[in-house]
Amino acid sequence: MRLDQKYKTLFSKNGLTTNLRICHFLAQIEHESAGFKHLKEIGNDAYFKKYEGRKDLGNTQPGDGLKFKGRGYIQITGRSNYTELSKDLGIDFVNNPQLLEQEVNAILSALWYWNKRGLNKFADANDIKAITKRINGGFNGLADREAKFKKWSSIIK
Repeated sequence: MRLDQKYKTLFSKNGLTTNLRICHFLAQIEHESAGFKHLKEIGNDAYFKKYEGRKDLGNTQPGDGLKFKGRGYIQITGRSNYTELSKDLGIDFVNNPQLLEQEVNAILSALWYWNKRGLNKFADANDIKAITKRINGGFNGLADREAKFKKWSSIIK
């Protein structure tokens, strides 16, 4: 992903107004998408049964587990998250979940997630562990996220 003017403008409009915030954001989405290559969660139909019936994700209808699998640079997962994202962005991801596999929507949804969880305050404190915990639920891939942050910090000055 090149940080050209369209991203600078989009980032600025979404509160990524410092190099520190931008570097943390890019490090996280690069890790989450395996180097900007995967815009949907990897697995077969059987794998996504783990999401079936998960009320904490809002998956209340048969087939929701597969339909609302993780998509985007920071994977949006579950009917309730797709519904909230759709409402906030004005794009119908509930009936068109595959739209999150498009770069523009993947970045918009990642920015939405970032802002909904107030991650700029952790970026401002340079707290990559807190950001990782809020995105990942744990510290999976922390060393890779740190390496990616270091890389982005050397590029964006």
